[in-house]
Amino acid sequence: MRAALAPGIRLLRAVPRDSRYRGLTLVLTFFCYTSYHLSRKPISIVKSQLHPNCTALGPSPHNDSNSSAWCSWAPFDGDNYKELFGALDNAFLVAYAIGMFISGIFGERLPLRYYLSGGMVLSGLFTALFGLGYFWDIHVLWYFIIVQVCNGLVQTTGWPSVVACVGNWFGKGKRGLIMGIWNSHTSVGNILGSLIAGVWVSSTWGLSFVVPGVIIVVVGIICFFFLVEYPEDVGCSPPLHHMASDEEDARGVTSNQKDPEGIIPNEGPLSITGQSSVDRSDSPKEEPEAISFLGALRIPGVVEFSLCLLFAKLVSYTFLYWLPLYIVNIAHFSAKEAGDLSTLFDVGGILGGIFAGLISDYTGGRATTCCVMLVAAAPMLFLYNHVGQNGIGTSIAMLIICGALVNGPYALITTAVSADLGTHESLKGNSRALSTVTAIIDGTGSVGAALGPLLAGLISPTGWNNVFYMLIAADVLACLLLTRVVVKEVRGWCGFMVRKRGSSVQLTESVLDWK
Repeated sequence: MRAALAPGIRLLRAVPRDSRYRGLTLVLTFFCYTSYHLSRKPISIVKSQLHPNCTALGPSPHNDSNSSAWCSWAPFDGDNYKELFGALDNAFLVAYAIGMFISGIFGERLPLRYYLSGGMVLSGLFTALFGLGYFWDIHVLWYFIIVQVCNGLVQTTGWPSVVACVGNWFGKGKRGLIMGIWNSHTSVGNILGSLIAGVWVSSTWGLSFVVPGVIIVVVGIICFFFLVEYPEDVGCSPPLHHMASDEEDARGVTSNQKDPEGIIPNEGPLSITGQSSVDRSDSPKEEPEAISFLGALRIPGVVEFSLCLLFAKLVSYTFLYWLPLYIVNIAHFSAKEAGDLSTLFDVGGILGGIFAGLISDYTGGRATTCCVMLVAAAPMLFLYNHVGQNGIGTSIAMLIICGALVNGPYALITTAVSADLGTHESLKGNSRALSTVTAIIDGTGSVGAALGPLLAGLISPTGWNNVFYMLIAADVLACLLLTRVVVKEVRGWCGFMVRKRGSSVQLTESVLDWK
């Protein structure tokens, strides 16, 4: 007697073919970029172990005259250790920022599966090489700098590739919410990286890098075997990215009233656009050429959001690289406790990314959502610095709130906004712009990511208060750079409400005339 089909297989068969592949792409790219951030986090955890408080451990067993740094790892055992840590961060981030502008161009012209999986294997190699400096007893600064530069360059393969893959599979409909949830991979990677690095930070800190390096290599191999770049490759229907003029006219939006720049998304009760019903038969038969760098810059909204992300990412990456050391210095926790506590900032980042995506889908205002969260983040950063260490409960609450407000706009711009602009209607259906647009936006943001930790390293010797003043100023500047787009979104909402009110008045008059 043959057994009935397994329940799991019956459930799998009940899911439409397109949904199965979309789910596979979403999950696979989620784990890919989780592993990228997992491999970036250990340096922030290990910093406090490279230059610990040696006086708390007693006198030097080697009778070294420099008793305050006898347990530190050379060359980070001098009084300039904060500047050297800043140099390490900057080596990675400057290389990342420069490489990102080039990476998107390669990503449009090379198979994404090869490009992404190859980059992950190389990222794992250079992450492990940093940790092997512990086992090889390396105390030369240039070794760690060169490894960081190489790692920064190869890590640029990740973000343009995963955003392009997700953008190829998902249309604009609920992109903010879907990509807000998907973008939690950043915070999940940071959390896992902190926890994994924390296991060995106090005993064998080299393993804090080697283990994440092995993990990203394994995920990269899985990516090579299972990633599907385009729906057409497996016979699935491509998503619809743009709006149909018929639906716009039905909503009362004439050609003169259409959003000329297409910044406002097409979902939500306050949105002025409708979802696309573009006929697939109108799509070009031949594969279009990849967009040029200057062509991507001319897409409306790319410059504004790129510059906003520069300052938003400056704040986020300063926390990523310096928060554990700040907690050690101010709250006097151990390196492992500080690493564990810093993960709460990333928990807030997960919530903030989902909240930002949901609100922007509902209101149709990506830029306005970012601006409101950035304005709210400034006073919260001030409060965290002054009262955040008054108790463990206060510290937990403030870290979650600050993480949500700081990482929410960052997550929205790097995901939904990048995908919106990479499939902008001015491209006329050319899908080979996603990687380049994403690379420009994230590359510009990475300039801020490089500046933040560098400035923190230079400013922190004058006091942590000054570091937070710098972060608050960056948040305000990020908000101001979106002013023009916010004004346009507000005008779009006002125009929609006027048209809606006019339609209601016409309907009332028609009813009265009929009576």
